[in-house]
Amino acid sequence: MMLKTFVHKRKDVTEQELLDYTAFCQMLPGASSTQTILLIGYKRGRLPLAILTLLIWMLPACFIMGGLSFLLTYNVSIDAGWFRFIQPMAIGFIAFSTYRLYRVAVHNTITIVIMMVAALVTFLFFKNPFVLPGLMIAAGISTNFSDKRIPQKGIPPKKIKWGNLLLFFLFFMIAGFFSESARKEQWQNRRAYNLFENSYRFGSLVFGGGDVLMPMMYEQYVIRPSQRSDSLSRARMTKEEFLTGSGLVRAIPGPVFSIGAYTGGMVMKDQGKPMQLLGCIIGCVALFLPSVLLVLFFFPVWHNLKKYAVIFRSLEGINACIVGIMAGATFFLLKDLSIPQMLNGNILGLVDVIVTTATLVLLIRTKVPAPFIVMGCLLLGVMVHL
Repeated sequence: MMLKTFVHKRKDVTEQELLDYTAFCQMLPGASSTQTILLIGYKRGRLPLAILTLLIWMLPACFIMGGLSFLLTYNVSIDAGWFRFIQPMAIGFIAFSTYRLYRVAVHNTITIVIMMVAALVTFLFFKNPFVLPGLMIAAGISTNFSDKRIPQKGIPPKKIKWGNLLLFFLFFMIAGFFSESARKEQWQNRRAYNLFENSYRFGSLVFGGGDVLMPMMYEQYVIRPSQRSDSLSRARMTKEEFLTGSGLVRAIPGPVFSIGAYTGGMVMKDQGKPMQLLGCIIGCVALFLPSVLLVLFFFPVWHNLKKYAVIFRSLEGINACIVGIMAGATFFLLKDLSIPQMLNGNILGLVDVIVTTATLVLLIRTKVPAPFIVMGCLLLGVMVHL
């Protein structure tokens, strides 16, 4: 769509520039499609047009997803059972993204090994908050032991100006400091600080776009609060709330990162409508902010970074690790959703597995648009609960 609109029709950028922007954004954490759109606006009108482009791109989807958090919370005429099969469908979308990324990122022995190890460790230790970042760091290091696949070409520059990244890291440290201070000192609005820190951290560490974001959010908002004694001060959601939002975000146009508006509203819903609205804003802004800061501050040094083979070797391992993390998370989420019901003799647990499998097959084997799959699962939920 970008090639057709911005290159062939409007001629905002050349085809080579678009490919260069895409390659650059794939190397950064955050929302890749958002970062690419931002760079096209930056190229045409510098920072003012880049910011305007970003707002037009993200606000409609964020408004819809934020509104959904209010709809599910306050509109009693909506039966939550209607969204019953949106949850296993969302797992099917993650499985499809795993399959699609596998075909691109896993292509030799070392990437296969990294993927398998990451999948197993993720499935077994998904509840440990250090597992996902630890796996990605280890994968980036492991692919640098050999320089045969991606040799160093030319002499890399000796000096790169990193001063522009100070603001990015400053936000990171300030968010962490206030979140922890609010928790320890029991500030009145401590959950809002915790939400900002969580969302900003996701936007800073997620490689691979919105589909990789889902498992990390599930671990943070669903798994971890249930294991901590201070869970009341932390952002939390139920399994059903989270999977419903992660499924419905596929039915609307715009970036998948717009789910930040939904999760922000849901984790603040019990503190009143004004705080829920604030949660929608915090979740949206904090999730997109790292993508903006990184792309605008890294792009001026992109041409120097391209001369460092170590970056591309690390990215090879990180991408393979992401495939493994998504595969492990897919099985963990399905187990968490369906196995308890199947053990209790509830046939809906088996139906969940069928819906997940059917979603995956439809996405792989057919060209059925994602919104139609979402609508089909909604209709199925309505029919079952009538």
